[in-house]
Formats: sequence, structure tokens, C-alpha cells
Amino acid sequence: MNIVATSEGRKIIRMSPNAFLDLCSILQQDGGLLPTQWVTVEEQVTKTLYILTHNVRNREIQIWFQRTGEATSRHFPRVLRSIIEIWRTYLKQHDESYIPVEILRNNQFDPYFKDCIGAIDCTHVRIKVPFIEASRYRGRKSFPTQNVLVACSFD
Repeated sequence: MNIVATSEGRKIIRMSPNAFLDLCSILQQDGGLLPTQWVTVEEQVTKTLYILTHNVRNREIQIWFQRTGEATSRHFPRVLRSIIEIWRTYLKQHDESYIPVEILRNNQFDPYFKDCIGAIDCTHVRIKVPFIEASRYRGRKSFPTQNVLVACSFD
């Protein structure tokens, strides 16, 4: 069975299997990520997502995936380069001369934020987790939450 399709796999990659496979396909077709003789694109992306989302070290990847540390050290930058290769397709940049109306019309913000193109909001979103894990996600609130950092436009 493919690990991505299991509940343990969802904890590792933190996305649905379909979204994961779409990401792998995009990274392969548009980002130039290629499988190696022994490692598929899916495994390379899984290892990279696991490192990024769980802040683990190479040693843990070696144990989990039964690969050498040298292999992981080669795959991680390859996946990152592929992600960088596709950013223009999926990230919209504003024209530098554009100033949001919310700033332009407000004298309190205009001189200080005239080069700002968006806002960052850090918020806690209520989540459902198994009862056993709920205490790990409990903060100031009486229910489990996940901290989310969002960059957005003013509208």
C-alpha cells in the first residue's frame, strides 16, 4: 500500500493524497524534478515535506525511509529547486507601483506603508484531532487550534 494513502501518510505530508499526487506531477512536469534510479519523485517530495512540516533532521529521515543521509541530502535541494522553478505560475506578484486603496486613502498609514502589497495575519483556527492528541494543540483556548500564518491582499 502507498504510504501517502494511509492516515499515517497524511500526518507526514499534511495534505490529501490527490493534492500530493498533483503536486508531484506539477513538480515533475513544470519544475523538472526527475526520479533517480532508486527513488521516485513521490518519495523525494514526501521526504522534503516531512522535513519542512515537522522540522526533523536527516537522521530521522534515514530511519523512516530506510535511505542514507547522503541520498536525503541530495533529494531535498532538488525538490526545493523544482518548487522555485514553478513559483511564477502559482504566486501572483503585484506591480510595485500599485498602492492598496486602504493605505492610499488613510493618512495614518500612507507615509509608512506606501510600499506594502498585502497584510500578514496570524490566527488560530479550530481543528478536530483525536482525543489523545488534543492536548498538543490546546493553547489559551479550551479547544484544540492550529496556528495559521496567512499573507493576503486587503480585499
